[in-house]
Amino acid sequence: MSNSSIRARQPWRRANISTSIQIVLASVIPLPLVMLLALLAGLDLTMSFITLFVPLQLIVSSFVGYRAFGRRGIGDAILVVLTIFFSTFVLILLLSVLYSVITEGAKAISFQFIGQNNVYVSPTTSLDYGGVGHAILGTLIVVLLTTLAAVPLGVAMAIYLTQSQSKTRNLVRTFTQALSGLPSVVSGLFILSIIEATQMGRSGITGSLALFPLMLPTVARVAEEALRLVPVDLRYAALALGAPNYRAFFQVILPAAKSGLLTALLLGLARVVGETAPLILTMNPSSGTNLNPFDGGMTTLPTYIYNYLASSYQTSQARAWGAALVLLMVVGILFALARILGKSKSKKSKATK
Repeated sequence: MSNSSIRARQPWRRANISTSIQIVLASVIPLPLVMLLALLAGLDLTMSFITLFVPLQLIVSSFVGYRAFGRRGIGDAILVVLTIFFSTFVLILLLSVLYSVITEGAKAISFQFIGQNNVYVSPTTSLDYGGVGHAILGTLIVVLLTTLAAVPLGVAMAIYLTQSQSKTRNLVRTFTQALSGLPSVVSGLFILSIIEATQMGRSGITGSLALFPLMLPTVARVAEEALRLVPVDLRYAALALGAPNYRAFFQVILPAAKSGLLTALLLGLARVVGETAPLILTMNPSSGTNLNPFDGGMTTLPTYIYNYLASSYQTSQARAWGAALVLLMVVGILFALARILGKSKSKKSKATK
C-alpha cells in the first residue's frame, strides 16, 4: 500500500506544524476580532458573542478543517466548536447561579439564622432575628420519610426487573417509566385530593406522600441499570461454587452494584429535596419548630424560599436568598455523608475479606 493511500485512510497523520498553527489561529483570532467590532460599533458584547463570534468561529474552523483533513474535517470542526460553545454556555450559567446564591445568601447567613425559627418575625424584621432552623429540620424530616419509603421499594423493583423471569416485568418497567414523567404539581394535586376526601390534615407526612411518586422511579431506574452492569460471570461463578440464588445475589451481585445503588440514592435525593409545588399544596406552613410529621404545620427550605421571595420587602428577600444558600449546603452535606458512608462500608468489607 502506497504512502498516499495510507495518509488518506489516516487523516490524523497529516497534521504538521503548519496545520497546528492554523488550528491555533482559527481558535484565537475570531474572539479579539469580534470584540473589536463590537467596541467600534457600540454593540452589546453578549449579543455580539452569540451573533458574530459563533458563526465566525464555525466558518474559520470549517475552512481550516477542510484544508487539513478534507471534507471530514468540516464536520469535525463544527462538532468541536458547538460542543465547546454549549459546554461553556452551560458552565457559565451554572457558575452565575452559584455565584448569585452565594453572594446574596451570605448577607443573611449567621449562626442565629441557621438555628432560630421565625416565631414573632414579620416581613420587615431585621435579619438579626429569626432564621431557617425550623425549615432545615422540616426538610430533613420530610426527605427522610420519603427516602425510607421510596429507596427500599425502588431497589426491590430493580431487583424484580433484573432477577425475575416473570412476564409482568414489562408492565412494571412501563409503569416506572411513565411515573418518571409525572409532573410534581400533579403529584401534589393527587395527595391534595386525598386530603380533601378524607379530611386529613396537612402535615409533614402528606408532604412526604407527595414526594414519594417523584423519588421512586428515579431510584428504581438507576438501581436497575446498576444491577444490569454487574457482570453475569460473577453470578455464574457463585452458582458454580454451590451458592443458592439468593446468596449469590446478596453476597456477590448486590455488593458489586453498591456504588450504583448509592448513586440511585443520591439522584433520588436530588430529585425531591428542592421540590416546592407538591409541598405548597400538601403542607401548612409554620413559623415554629415542629418535629411531629403527623400533626401540625411544617416548613421546608423550598417552601420557606417561596414564601419569602414573593415579598416586596428587602429583608424578606434576603431571608429567601439565605435559605437558598442553606439548601445548597444541606444538599452538599447529604451527598458528602452518603459518599463517606459508602466508602467506609466498602473499606470494612475489604478488611473482613
